[in-house]
Amino acid sequence: MSSEGRSGAGRKPRVVMVSANAYPVMGGVETHVNEVAPRVAAAGFDVTILTTDRSGALPRRDTLGGVPTLSPVPAKRVGAWPSGRDWYFAPGILRDVARGDWDLVHCQGYHTFVPALAMLGAIVTRKPFLLTFHSGGHGSQLRTRMRGPQRSVLRPLLARASKLVAVSQFEARFFARELHLPASRFATIQNGAAMAWPESGDTSDDAAPLILSVGRLERYKGHHRLIEALPTILRARPTARLRIVGAGPYDADLRRLAAASPVSDRIEIGSIDPSDRGGMAAVLASASLVCLLSEYEANPVAVMEALALRRRVLVADTSGLSELATSGLAHAIPIDSSIAAVAAAVVEQLATPAPQQFDLPTWDESAASLVDVYREVLGLR
Repeated sequence: MSSEGRSGAGRKPRVVMVSANAYPVMGGVETHVNEVAPRVAAAGFDVTILTTDRSGALPRRDTLGGVPTLSPVPAKRVGAWPSGRDWYFAPGILRDVARGDWDLVHCQGYHTFVPALAMLGAIVTRKPFLLTFHSGGHGSQLRTRMRGPQRSVLRPLLARASKLVAVSQFEARFFARELHLPASRFATIQNGAAMAWPESGDTSDDAAPLILSVGRLERYKGHHRLIEALPTILRARPTARLRIVGAGPYDADLRRLAAASPVSDRIEIGSIDPSDRGGMAAVLASASLVCLLSEYEANPVAVMEALALRRRVLVADTSGLSELATSGLAHAIPIDSSIAAVAAAVVEQLATPAPQQFDLPTWDESAASLVDVYREVLGLR
């Protein structure tokens, strides 16, 4: 590969992907990094993942990557504290970005101090950088209210990025408006929709429908609304069951709400091991309807995986979820729908024919679009 940019002839351009968390920590950003990093490396880049470890139990040096046909990429973890918060500090990020012989710094996510440190390290050493927002909601109303001031504080750093990457058109419009930056500064690259069919195949049973509510256990994700709607749903579909799949700080509240429900025996709450992709696929394939009544999502990986398995999907008509509905991939209801309206929408969706095929982005396409952005930033032919 010839180059007119920073990388010398005969050497692969060196890219560091900086993410606050990476596998085995599970989430949308972590899945994104795990999928695109080895694909970008296969396209001719020397990729390293730089992340943190708040537990102190993970290896400092590792290899990560979720593509069986491709080689994993090297990863380095630095210490971070406090361990029980998501606003933790990781000064090793600044050090490693500044000292590394990187041609490009790619920050994944913007919620923690990690990307700010990475951007600062890139700026002081004059390395080009870009950031993918991966925006989401938060269970704390205070933290949600602080998002506006947070964006204002970060704007001087974000304004110096070579490119800002959004995972949905909604996200690109939102941040262009909030940061007062021109649309030309943004690229939209959706998450891939990938989930291999389990060996058991499609095991959904509409005669005894399983309703899944997927996502981290936070109040803003809306799991509680399905629990509250289930008694009404059962009047129309008496054989239905509800399973909430995820982990998070709202777990105990959801379990109390489920225990108090008159139909508690029809409710299951629990997580699936992040590394058990086959287990997650089997659960999705057993669902008649997958729900995400969240207050804010940019381009949720869990929903994209459900669509890859041709599941019916019900979402709240807000943020990036509205974009999925407009594209015909999901059915949306108003975010302020009553419990009766939620129940009616679930019953209606269970009665619709199961989808046969969706035109969905793949992780190969996502990585290829990212490679195009890298080449543009680095001036590669």
